[in-house]
This record gives sequence, structure tokens and C-alpha cells, in this order.
Amino acid sequence: MDELDCIKKKIEKIIEKSPIPEDPIHSKNTLKWVLKLKPDADDALQIAALGHDIERAISERKVKRQDYKEYDEFKEAHALNSAKILLEIMKECKASKVLMDEVFSLVAHHEKGGSEKAEILKNADTISFFDVNLPFYYLRNSVEETKRRFLWGYKKLPKELQRIVAELDYNNRKLAALVKKWIK
Repeated sequence: MDELDCIKKKIEKIIEKSPIPEDPIHSKNTLKWVLKLKPDADDALQIAALGHDIERAISERKVKRQDYKEYDEFKEAHALNSAKILLEIMKECKASKVLMDEVFSLVAHHEKGGSEKAEILKNADTISFFDVNLPFYYLRNSVEETKRRFLWGYKKLPKELQRIVAELDYNNRKLAALVKKWIK
């Protein structure tokens, strides 16, 4: 097994055990969106897409929202924690230093973007949140909290990608109506 297969298998094995039921779907869906936004995405960007939220799947290492005053601080800590976990996995799989450095940087910046590739990851992750996670989030949280999280993510996207979110179809009629209302 080569280093890339090793990394991908370890990521998948960890995320499959996540207590958050949509995490395995979101991981693969983020990769799908990365490839839609950048069909020639390199190995680093693809690995980062699969593992960007890995820390959520490890209860004893998960960053907790209540430990942070600001939501953005929490998301930054979450991103850094996932990057550190992926670095450990890549070391176990004997990945090159170049690959480890790039994946670490991409995942550490997946909430805010910055570089061209980090922007692609941020946008793919955000679209995937709306595509996969939002219906689950809505079921677990209040309408007000769902609205806050929706708007936080929606505002991160460029206008042309906001249109993708506006066209997503939700099976939950109440959620679909709320999304239409929030977008206006």
C-alpha cells in the first residue's frame, strides 16, 4: 500500500466511527465539491478535503464549542486540531515532508481560506455543509441557531457559489422554506 492509500484508509477508518452521523458523508462530499471546483486537484487538496474535520470523530480530542467565547475562535481551534491529527496520520504512513506541510496548512486554514487552494477547500467544505450537514444540524438545533450557522457559512462564499447553495434541494419543507427566507 502506498502512502496515499495508507493516509486515505486511516482517515476513512477514523471518520467512519464519528459520533456525528453525517461526518463520513460530509468527508466524501467535500472531496466531491473540491473536484467540482478544481477537477485537477492535487493529492494534498484531496487528502485535506477528506480529513479536514477529522477531530470531530475523536471524542477525547474534539474541540468543544463551549470552551471558546467567539465562534470564529472555536472554528480556528477545530481546524488546527484536525491539521495536527492529520499530521500524525501522515507521519505513520511515511508521507513526504512536502505533502505533510501542505495538507497541514490547508486543513489549518480550511475555515478561513487564504491561499488559492485553501479557498477551494473552504468553499467545498462550506457547500458540503449545506449539501449534507444542514438538515442534520437543523434537527439537533433551534431555528435561531440553525439560522446563525447558516448565515455564518453562507457569507463566507463568493456570490457565484452562493447560487449553488440557493439551488440545493432539501427534503424537509420547513428547512427549505427557512433557507429561502434567509437567503433573501
